[in-house]
Amino acid sequence: MPANSDVPLLAIIGGSGLYSMPGLEDIEEQTISTPFGDPSSPVVLGSLDGVRLAFLARHGRGHTITPSEVNYRANIWALKSLGARFILAVSACGSLREDYAPGDIVIPDQLFDFTHGRARSFFQDGFVVHVGVADPFCKPFSAQLHNACEQVDATVHAGGGYITIEGPRFSTRAESNTYRSWGLSIIGMTSSPEAFLAREAEMHYAVMAHVTDYDVWYQEPVSVDMVIRTMQKNTQLAHQAIHRLAVELQTEQDCGCEHALANAFITDFEQAPPATLKKLDLLIRNYRKI
Repeated sequence: MPANSDVPLLAIIGGSGLYSMPGLEDIEEQTISTPFGDPSSPVVLGSLDGVRLAFLARHGRGHTITPSEVNYRANIWALKSLGARFILAVSACGSLREDYAPGDIVIPDQLFDFTHGRARSFFQDGFVVHVGVADPFCKPFSAQLHNACEQVDATVHAGGGYITIEGPRFSTRAESNTYRSWGLSIIGMTSSPEAFLAREAEMHYAVMAHVTDYDVWYQEPVSVDMVIRTMQKNTQLAHQAIHRLAVELQTEQDCGCEHALANAFITDFEQAPPATLKKLDLLIRNYRKI
């Protein structure tokens, strides 16, 4: 990544505590409006060893927004509008397998959307797009993230299926055991539709999932206190891994994420409502005929 760039190529979505990173300088805030409403929080920009980063608190400052209430479209749009090409999503998760223990980090490679009622696409109002998400997380970027976690001596696992549930409640035992029987590895409440929207925005997206508990299938039921304790312990690891990832990020990726829309348009541009095309210009301008 080029040093001293004004463009934050790497954006981090997670808790507001992430941007209190040691060494973060030249901090500023930007309040961004989007065609899809307001993001969860202002975007905090800062420089780390000359690398410009963007941070967005997914649940708002003070964690006032539930997973179902997050305006995922506005969040992704805001980061895209700043010029970010990579999104690192940091989240808590429960483990659905014994070898992914509390305190570990998982870089998932698959996603199962078990939410309902969330806006899953930017494309609507007379303009239809079917984007490919067979592999919803960027493989090369996820590999770089895994390497960064290894370098800071985190216990990190590469791969696993992440099921996103609606929340905000935790699972019943029947649900948890069912998800395990499906072969899924971790459970959380936020990666869907975040990953799908990042793909529509042609951005590289990867998840650093911090295992906070064994969900409810294993031992004691999961609690808020359990989640918070583990996340607080892992904050330093997250800071160190983000620092390593930022300064070593390889920006040239052979993955297709930045051309995800190339073969996804169903509606002819000539048939789409002009107001819709104008609204979506940030995403589609490279594909419109001049």
